[in-house]
Amino acid sequence: MAKVRVGRAGEQIKKELSLIIQTELKDPRIGFITVTGVEVTNDLSQAKVYISVLGSDEQKTESLKALDKAKGFLRTELGRKIQLRHVPDLIFKFDSSIEYGSRIEKLLEKISDEDES
Repeated sequence: MAKVRVGRAGEQIKKELSLIIQTELKDPRIGFITVTGVEVTNDLSQAKVYISVLGSDEQKTESLKALDKAKGFLRTELGRKIQLRHVPDLIFKFDSSIEYGSRIEKLLEKISDEDES
């Protein structure tokens, strides 16, 4: 029963965080950010938020710094939108799976082009 609650809380946090980042966060350092996943601990004290940032490595680090600065604001807004006794502490991490997938796709296209010629 507890794992179901943790999973639902993680999905709700993911949904609300992505909306807050897109609509209410006004920091110019934040680029095009996608929240790809959220892992919440069993006691709902911490949430690892996995993000994907479109842009260069410098833009990625600036976006991560801006999100760390806005952590208090994000927790406050989450507390207003989600009915939890305690809003979990947010830990932002990069999710490189999208980049990895696009790299694999390019390699496969390159191999198929070589086979055709």
